[in-house]
Amino acid sequence: MIVGGKNITTIWYDSKNDDIKIIDQRFLPHELKIVSLKNLEQTIFAIKEMQVRGAPLIGVTAAYGLYLASKNDHSLEKLIQSGNLLKKARPTAVNLSWAVDKIIFEIKKNYNKNINKLILKLANKIRDDDIKSCSSIGENGLILIEDIYKRKKSTINILTHCNAGWLAAVDWGTALSPIYKANYKNIPMHIWVDETRPRNQGFNLTAWELINENISNSLVVDNAGGHLMQKGLVDLCITGTDRTALNGDVCNKIGTYLKALAAFDNSIPFYVAAPISSIDFNIKDGLNEIPIEERNSEEISVVNGLTADGKKNNVYITPKNAVCKNYAFDVTPAKYISKIITEKKIIDANVESILGLKNL
Repeated sequence: MIVGGKNITTIWYDSKNDDIKIIDQRFLPHELKIVSLKNLEQTIFAIKEMQVRGAPLIGVTAAYGLYLASKNDHSLEKLIQSGNLLKKARPTAVNLSWAVDKIIFEIKKNYNKNINKLILKLANKIRDDDIKSCSSIGENGLILIEDIYKRKKSTINILTHCNAGWLAAVDWGTALSPIYKANYKNIPMHIWVDETRPRNQGFNLTAWELINENISNSLVVDNAGGHLMQKGLVDLCITGTDRTALNGDVCNKIGTYLKALAAFDNSIPFYVAAPISSIDFNIKDGLNEIPIEERNSEEISVVNGLTADGKKNNVYITPKNAVCKNYAFDVTPAKYISKIITEKKIIDANVESILGLKNL
């Protein structure tokens, strides 16, 4: 996507240095910082500490992590061990284990002394496929936005939660991809951007993306969504997903469930943009089976920002010794989801429709 008038992606293989380049998203929106990943340990750190984040991007990063691991020790036993370490880095996003398992499966079938070259080829393909699938999600989701615009014939107001734009993938993103496609077709839109505490991915990342694409947006606090919907200021909601179960339950950033409840109560369509790699066909009941990551409590008690003199600083906002519980995700039951937008087609949030994706 566009940054400062130039096209850029979140991750790529640097053939000159034989390493992986990523955008360190912890520095956004105040600084665009590119860093190198040179080994497995740095890759695991990048995933755990959210230098990279978003289910699709985590999966691609893990794929490259296996390549970096193979440069040090490409024995099958060590690669499987490295894959297991990567999968533990963040437990909720299914794309991570999907990418690792995909590569391990292939190298077991084709193991040879040049296995690291095969792993790099597979990782590059996973990256390229992610770009294609996110673009296709955009084209499919565009149909929904166009349909509302034809009926409304005025600016479409869209509410999104967290960041499911290109920063959460390699390019295009999931939830924001239909918005980008609609913008290129000159459909007038205004985007409501939830702050998304505690990491503020809405304020820090989604707003930054939309501003770079010159798309009208307003930042709102997390609890404003219900009010906006009651006042008729939201035409549709679109979010991403970190893991979607076979029954259509959707696990996404904490707070998504509350937005879906408000949308349901106000008869507003609630769409989820999901690459098939984010669907866990092995989990039948998302609410009871999807593991929910609990992160460091300081993400709640400490806020990072720029001081008046332009320096980055941390500020403590809670009482001393306050106990903070930092659940990173929640699960939205399928009954509150209007449709799931995949790269193949738009489907209903139920077992039959999701299983049908396997035959496409």
